[in-house]
Amino acid sequence: MKNKRGKHRMTILLSSIGLLLIAACAALFVSSGVFTKPEYLEPWKKSYSQKFEDPRIQLAAHGLLAANGHNMQPWKIKLDADKEVFYLFADSERLTLEVDPMARQTMVSQGTFLEYVRIAGKQLGYRTDITLFPDGEYNEQALAESMKNKPVAKISITKVEAKNHPLYKYMFLPDTNRAAYEKTPLSSDQINDLLAINTDQEMNIKIFQDPESLQKLGDYAMKGAEIESGIHRISQESAEVFRANEYEKNKYRYGFSLEGQGTTGIMKHVMQGLITLFPSMNNEKTSADLYVKSTRTAVDNTPAYAMIITKDNSRMEQVKSGMLYSRLILTAHSLGLVMQPPSQVIEEYGEMKEQYTQIHKEYAPKGGTIQMFVRIGKPKQQFPQTMRRDITDLILR
Repeated sequence: MKNKRGKHRMTILLSSIGLLLIAACAALFVSSGVFTKPEYLEPWKKSYSQKFEDPRIQLAAHGLLAANGHNMQPWKIKLDADKEVFYLFADSERLTLEVDPMARQTMVSQGTFLEYVRIAGKQLGYRTDITLFPDGEYNEQALAESMKNKPVAKISITKVEAKNHPLYKYMFLPDTNRAAYEKTPLSSDQINDLLAINTDQEMNIKIFQDPESLQKLGDYAMKGAEIESGIHRISQESAEVFRANEYEKNKYRYGFSLEGQGTTGIMKHVMQGLITLFPSMNNEKTSADLYVKSTRTAVDNTPAYAMIITKDNSRMEQVKSGMLYSRLILTAHSLGLVMQPPSQVIEEYGEMKEQYTQIHKEYAPKGGTIQMFVRIGKPKQQFPQTMRRDITDLILR
């Protein structure tokens, strides 16, 4: 009799534990937003731009997919009364001044947008004539206000015959892959194809894959990550744009999320649920340690690095380097390669000054500026697409 009662109690206990586990899992996935439609991914659909009749918005919807600093998507567009003209403005409300105090990365991001617009134009049947800073460059003493008043570019479009652009289809792939790459060096043909995209004598692409350079540049990447991860104000800036779950991603549609670390599927929702329910799990130290650890994995699995170096550091050259960077990304994709910028070491804030000065002394000794520093290789895993805003949110009214 006692055995029967004992078994009965055990059955009840196990059932209760099972119900608690089910409830806990349900709470976890509900908190993650597992059943929420990811509206923030809609701009990645090839049909997305066709929702809009205005060809200028169609082209800008492609620009929206471009690589940009910290996924802030710092763009505004103004549609001119002339239906063949629109303007690109830098969004001064989306600056990340702790890591980008000179707004250099923001300007590079303007160039990435413009190049996507140009490529999409050829695909859709529009010639795009891009005039940079048609009203002159910024007043650097009142930069934010100047960004509001002066466009980065005037884009004039003319209807022409549509032609397939060899890089167009690669615009719909994620621009950054932070995972480990295969250690196979780039072939001479791949290197030649990547170098051939640059036709501007004011800029230079350099590719490094010899053992000495891999060691040296890997050390720079690690040092940059270690310095940046230990700066409280920068951690705060990043934390403010971290989106913990599907609800936040749909609400904001820009910034950081777990996808940026390559987390997908069930594990993404488990982690999102845990972080939402227990925010302390994503504290500053944990994030810093994870960042340094992931950088070490990346550095140890990188077959090549590349740089885009300009002769000067004008706003014009910053934008042009962004246009070149888009071509570099898309050409890399066409060759089965991916990229990631471990860009901390070329950021201009005080704590990074020593590393910034040293890497420029070694790799841009004639006074040039390293606008982009990236690792490049064949991926071991594919990375997911990240948040994008609705293109209508970029239109200045």
